Amino acid sequence: MSRSTSTPIERRAGKLLAVASTLLCLLTVFGPATAQPAYPSRPVEIVVGFPAGSAPDMVARTIGNKLKDELGQPVVVKNLPGASGNLAAAAVAKSSPDGHTLLLAGNASLVVNQHLFDNMGYDPVRDLAPVSRVVVTPNLLVVPPELPAKTLAEFVSLARSRPEGLTYAHVGIGTSQHLAGVFLENLAGVSLTPVPYKGGPAIYPDLLSGRVSACFCNIGTALPLVRDSKLRALAVTSLKRSPSAPEIPTLAEAGFAEADTSAWFGLMLPGGTPTAIVDRLHRALQEAMVAEMRKSFEELGMIVALDGSPAEFAKTIETESNYWQRVLKAKGIKAQ
Repeated sequence: MSRSTSTPIERRAGKLLAVASTLLCLLTVFGPATAQPAYPSRPVEIVVGFPAGSAPDMVARTIGNKLKDELGQPVVVKNLPGASGNLAAAAVAKSSPDGHTLLLAGNASLVVNQHLFDNMGYDPVRDLAPVSRVVVTPNLLVVPPELPAKTLAEFVSLARSRPEGLTYAHVGIGTSQHLAGVFLENLAGVSLTPVPYKGGPAIYPDLLSGRVSACFCNIGTALPLVRDSKLRALAVTSLKRSPSAPEIPTLAEAGFAEADTSAWFGLMLPGGTPTAIVDRLHRALQEAMVAEMRKSFEELGMIVALDGSPAEFAKTIETESNYWQRVLKAKGIKAQ
């Protein structure tokens, strides 16, 4: 058997060449699949299922102004109203799960609608990934000053005295504004005729003129009109009085059983978004919610309600979904 005549240096060089060749092959095969671009790499879009000027639109624009500083990219808001927020949610659910398209959604889109609509175009559990709740906001039962009802008790008496009932505006079946009316009907044994609108801002011309009798309107948009004596507030729909309007009683204080039909709004991503991106956005939201931001929301009558983790937000959605499924089934409420 002949012995190799290569020198130790040549043998070492050969081994290094073999290792380098192997590494090159691995990079060629796995490199493109594992390399992750920096996030975010372009402007981030927040899709809102209600028109400009509505409460969720204000929430999206307020947090967007701060998130752009945390993320280092512009954050723009896109309004896609319709179907009680379902159109916006379905659009985000079908978008690329790369973290550049977010959904600002309320408990209607994420909790209630799945028990009202036979086909929403998306599954809120499967097709959307929770990031965090942002704010909780109660609604105010408000009426035009000309309506002869200065208290909730007088409003109920008026509804009972009119065979055709009174009308109340809302922004879509399944929303907190709609469900508050349903609850009051059941609690007080009265008949109220719901009148749907495409968004909160569209309600006010009819409400101020008296063409619609009442509205369980978002406190952030209704309270300034109450302060200007253009509307009269009868009750707040939360379990406790609002810090922004402590003089307004709750439904329970007005003699009706406790029921919380407040709205909340949170950020979602398309299902399948990498956990690292979900966590990055959650951290950015936590860091953006400084004292100045909290004060801005409080001035709108909203209470900041961040979740400790995306998993906790998912648990909130699951718990409330189970609750509203039982309530809506018991009352036989379905979207027409």
